[in-house]
Amino acid sequence: MNRLTDCIEEVSEPNYLEELYPKDRFPKFGWESTPDSLPSEVWLTETTHRDGQQGGLPLNSEISLEIYDLICDFTGNSNLIRQAEFFVYSKQDQLALRGALEEYQSGAAIEPTTWIRATKTDVELISRLGIKETGMLASASDYHLFHKFKPGGRREGAAKYLEAISVCLYFGIRPRIHLEDATRADPRFLISFIEAVQELASNHGTKHRPKFRICDTMGLGLPFKNIPAPRGIPELIKLFRDAGIESEDLEFHPHNDTWMIVPNCLAAIIAGCSAINGTCLGKGERTGNAPLEAIALHLAGMNLVDETKLDFEKLNQLGELYQSLGQPIADKYPLFGRDAHRTRAGIHADGLNKMWRMYAPFDVPHLLGRPLEISLTKDSGLAGIQYMIKQHTGIQLDKSDQKILAMNTWIQNQFERGRQTAVEWEEIEEKFELNLLGK
Repeated sequence: MNRLTDCIEEVSEPNYLEELYPKDRFPKFGWESTPDSLPSEVWLTETTHRDGQQGGLPLNSEISLEIYDLICDFTGNSNLIRQAEFFVYSKQDQLALRGALEEYQSGAAIEPTTWIRATKTDVELISRLGIKETGMLASASDYHLFHKFKPGGRREGAAKYLEAISVCLYFGIRPRIHLEDATRADPRFLISFIEAVQELASNHGTKHRPKFRICDTMGLGLPFKNIPAPRGIPELIKLFRDAGIESEDLEFHPHNDTWMIVPNCLAAIIAGCSAINGTCLGKGERTGNAPLEAIALHLAGMNLVDETKLDFEKLNQLGELYQSLGQPIADKYPLFGRDAHRTRAGIHADGLNKMWRMYAPFDVPHLLGRPLEISLTKDSGLAGIQYMIKQHTGIQLDKSDQKILAMNTWIQNQFERGRQTAVEWEEIEEKFELNLLGK
């Protein structure tokens, strides 16, 4: 057997690959050189008050402003989340927008914008609200163009959009054109429509230069380079860049219907898109919007944002707020779900006892303000009990300690009798008087 291991280099110190996995930061990409297409600056935009509300959040003006404030606190002075979009069709939505505008004018971090349909009537509505930029829904695929309009077709749809964009420019509001269902749109239509918008806007100067939001409305995009547009996100971004659209005028808005939302966001960024639109904790229509906290984590890995300027702990409060609204995030939701950093396996608990980094992706308590937790099951073993006691009392008991052995026997008996739920700290603390440890 020794002969078989002769080729393995022995080292005096472990190599934790800390250039990729630093002790107190999020994991780094570690690429030797950044892609030429990567924008020099990337940021996030936020749609809780529009898509989050549309997806089920029961918002009124007070709750809307509470969410706005928490997201402003999260982004702080990082300049990462730059805009938030609001509905404008109800009194409550308009009150929320006015409140956010007042806060922004007083120094809040995130600029409020609006979301409207690309119609002349909607543009006239927002012209009185004091906003400088608005999103405008412009459905781009033939699924929409041939079935939303009567008699339907590309020219009729484009004509309606261009009329609304013209009115928007007339009022001095920057249009952000939301190309709904772009990943099912004919690239020829996209190119010709982009050119028409650029020509229309050419006489209005760079201040009101249109932006384009590329919407993967049904979550069908793929992040791979060899997939053609419109389904291939890298090629779709390239199509816009080749049409003369600057990176800073491109925004990507995906959904998670086929589980590709975060990879597609990263693919869009690497291909040359400067802005990602989503929601903190992923709230949104159907399967949800891009989870901005996850994109922020990976932007830190790309060295495009300094995570020390972000207050991730504020998102714990956001999760608590959603819980109070009857819209909790899933227990196993990555990063911020109740069980996201909870282990029930004895071998994991044993690893956490010996070196916490063994079973943690990064310094979760430091970066997210969340503990590495244990719930006890029939598989947690002595190590799980040992870790839980140390976590909650600070006392390190040996596995042979009679109190740990007694707890393990009791837990095993519970599950042998048919128990299905995990044993939490509060239950064994009371039963075994663990509050008296060390006293």
